[in-house]
Amino acid sequence: MLKKVLHLLPSELAYVLCRIPDKIQDVIEEIRIREGRPLEISTSQGFWFVSGTGKLLAKPDEAYKPTPELCRKMQERVTNHSLYAMEEELRRGYITVAGGHRIGLAGRTILEQGHVRGIRDIAAFNVRIAREVIGAATGLLPKLVDLQRQTLQSTLIIAPPQQGKTTLVRDLARAVSCGAWGHPAASDWPGRKVGIIDERSEIAACVRGVPTFNVGPRTDVMDACPKAEGMMMMLRSMSPEIIIVDEIGREEDGAAILDASHAGVTVIATAHAKDLEDARGRPLLGKLLEAGAFQHIVELRRSGGSLMSRVLPAASAGRAPAAREPTAVKGGGASG
Repeated sequence: MLKKVLHLLPSELAYVLCRIPDKIQDVIEEIRIREGRPLEISTSQGFWFVSGTGKLLAKPDEAYKPTPELCRKMQERVTNHSLYAMEEELRRGYITVAGGHRIGLAGRTILEQGHVRGIRDIAAFNVRIAREVIGAATGLLPKLVDLQRQTLQSTLIIAPPQQGKTTLVRDLARAVSCGAWGHPAASDWPGRKVGIIDERSEIAACVRGVPTFNVGPRTDVMDACPKAEGMMMMLRSMSPEIIIVDEIGREEDGAAILDASHAGVTVIATAHAKDLEDARGRPLLGKLLEAGAFQHIVELRRSGGSLMSRVLPAASAGRAPAAREPTAVKGGGASG
């Protein structure tokens, strides 16, 4: 996985990371670069600090420490030498690059009338490596089918960050778009028209509007578009049967989801929440659950490199929890 992002890194940093053992390079999910502080990597199994020789360390004392000059080079690479051109991304605190990889940024914010306009003096970067896992949704998909309508039921997928939500919905899009339903009663169902609203360009990883991940033959992507506006544009222009949207959180997102539901369109959405009770306590998610916008709630977790889920019918979400079951192939990704 490391090879996918080496071109984003200054040569001296790439040299250090390339000395990490190959078996760890293959499973790196995040690279944390902090000016004057220890270099850190993380995988699904935990995190390590990294020495200048690529040795993995449990403690930070002997770790490689990126210099101000290295961080300046990193900033120039990820912004393509133009902070001004990346003003909108900087305001949001991250930049998404080709391949769906996301680079989080931290530093001193620039305020305008009490709102963040951008970030300067960037002193920390978090490189999150996107990965495609074909079959990640295989275990979950049959539990979400609507046998009467021959499609999916609207579903809210909740999990803390870095549990594989984006990887999962990407594979859901691929499967239902090509008609790989995985349910014995759905063997002759056709694929459905899928619309992905990819505000952060992570689900489909479009380059000039063309997906670089496999999201299926009947899938259209509204790339780098705010979720609420993108859902309305997709409904008006592409007549989707299923809409997929990642990490909802704003009031306008909720209104657009309800509009899509009233139009008879299935909505698959993800959101950050620890569990169902946490989701219910969040104003937007609580309203959507009360309004019956979703038929299923899926609590997602990673365990031992696989995705685990608990599927609850929205109408009986308060009942005793069901046992967690594997829902993905080994090696489920960590984006999302």
